[in-house]
Amino acid sequence: MTLQQKTADLLIHPDWIVPVLPHGVVLPNHSIALTEGRISALLPRAEAESIDAREILELPGQALLPGLVNCHGHAAMSLFRGYADDQPLMPWLEQHIWPAEQAHVSEAFVGDGTELAIAEMIRSGTTTFSDMYFFPDVCAATAQRLGMRCQITFPIFDFPTAWGLDGDDYIRKGLALRDDFKHSTLVTVVFGPHAPYTVCESNLIKIATLAAELDSPIQIHLHETAAEVLQAIEEHGERPLNMLHRLGLLGPRTQCVHMTDLRDNEIALLAATGAHVVHCPQSNMKLASGACRVSHLLKEGVNVALGTDSAASNNDLNMFGEMQTAALLAKLQSGDAGSLPAADTLAMATINGARALGLEDSIGSLEIGKQADLIAVDLRGPETQPLYHPLSQLVYACNGSQVTHSWIGGEPVMAQRKLTRVDLETLATRVNSWQHRISHTASRPQ
Repeated sequence: MTLQQKTADLLIHPDWIVPVLPHGVVLPNHSIALTEGRISALLPRAEAESIDAREILELPGQALLPGLVNCHGHAAMSLFRGYADDQPLMPWLEQHIWPAEQAHVSEAFVGDGTELAIAEMIRSGTTTFSDMYFFPDVCAATAQRLGMRCQITFPIFDFPTAWGLDGDDYIRKGLALRDDFKHSTLVTVVFGPHAPYTVCESNLIKIATLAAELDSPIQIHLHETAAEVLQAIEEHGERPLNMLHRLGLLGPRTQCVHMTDLRDNEIALLAATGAHVVHCPQSNMKLASGACRVSHLLKEGVNVALGTDSAASNNDLNMFGEMQTAALLAKLQSGDAGSLPAADTLAMATINGARALGLEDSIGSLEIGKQADLIAVDLRGPETQPLYHPLSQLVYACNGSQVTHSWIGGEPVMAQRKLTRVDLETLATRVNSWQHRISHTASRPQ
């Protein structure tokens, strides 16, 4: 901060700041200043006392860290939370979720489901999410209205759904949506081909060409189960990752979601191309889809981020739970208790997520000049005491309910656990209405 920058909109005094970058650093007795939606100072509290701030916030016993980045989900599917539990992936989809979607998905469904998801995410520390679902225009507008940062991955299929007719129709609508939000500071719109088994090669090639021309990210479900990979080999003679590489879809703007079935040479290919992996441990475990080789990917230099997937398969959108699960699963899978330590896990949920979405210059760490997307976490409760190492407590002991404040672009979206833009009472009424309709008209699991 220069001598001319001795003023700020908000000055925050927590007990600890966890900036994420530099890696693993915890700063006690430091303060942070926000000016015009960005971080304008991060300095020892004694030096911060000279800053003339319009508002000062004391947060004793709390840690300040970047808002969490949920890199994959289907927000509106929160309205299917708990609807079809304890089912493997394909029966879950084919017998329960897809029929329910056919019966109920609409603009109103997506609007209410997205608002429910955003309320849950803010309350558990997420400030940025990526979404792939029908009526992405409604999701984008809802996020914009509620002040939530998001990446909209507009869905692309070969077949008709509630939102489109065929590949060309999805792409046309998605590009129009991209134009609609090109000046938004909160919403980015990118390509979202659903999966190699739902999008043909000709459409994948078209997406690769357009994405390269527009320098746009692509997110795709990939290697979600061993059965998916085996089916691709039987039908096309090659594994899905190799097909994407052959078609020009694999590169530093590609976000590969799930990746539970990976060979060593495929990890090397991901590293060589700069593609990102989005790990969704709880959803993959619940659907018995498999486990991503996170430790091996990180060792080889692949950027790995975290996502929750939908609340229909998780059953929550809580990134604190996702961090703990990711860390524990990596230790169990590798047989190494030192695998995926707390600092690395927190990085996956913050700066790695920002890198995967192409937003690392704006969010993901607390650095001067970056967007003021940050959360405060109260570590004084019995669940997080005694406190020896704040980083460990954040990853292994917090459950999301300790988040007290959240800012996105410097705007408070939660203060003292109260959401500033969501009316939970009226939202609950709408959600209950959907529960009644879905439970009485859709095909329910036996």
